[in-house]
Amino acid sequence: MADASRRLVVVRHAKSAWPKGVPDAQRPLNERGRRDAPAAGRWLRRHVEHIDAVRCSPAVRTRQTWELLSAMLDTAPDPVCDARLYGAAADMLLTIVRELPDDAGCAMLIGHNPGMADIVTLLTGESPKMRTSAIAVLRLAMGWKKASPGGAALVAHATPRG
Repeated sequence: MADASRRLVVVRHAKSAWPKGVPDAQRPLNERGRRDAPAAGRWLRRHVEHIDAVRCSPAVRTRQTWELLSAMLDTAPDPVCDARLYGAAADMLLTIVRELPDDAGCAMLIGHNPGMADIVTLLTGESPKMRTSAIAVLRLAMGWKKASPGGAALVAHATPRG
């Protein structure tokens, strides 16, 4: 599978709370986020056959998004928390994509804006709105290691709400 097409699912975390005195990385999902994350999971269950690998920011809100989203999937891999995803710019996200496992036909990144929007734009040349809980599904013609600017197509975009 080294050079077969791949699908990359880019997810922006669900809506988070802003509790006073809580550091940014520790902010949890708010009530709307706890409703929207499962809706995102239901959308993925209908539109993405399976997910082989997940790279998730270590922030509380991204991990909670994955937990609620993945509970709606038929099967879900264990996520790998990657500190580089927290606040990452598109060039770092591209590095992370290039490091995805060769045997993963479909992988997911769960992170934050502006990085999630920027990686979609970098890879596809398109700029869909990446609001909280937004999902962009990209098709890469080549393997992960060959991911490059303009080397993907945006095949689906949604912002599921619960």
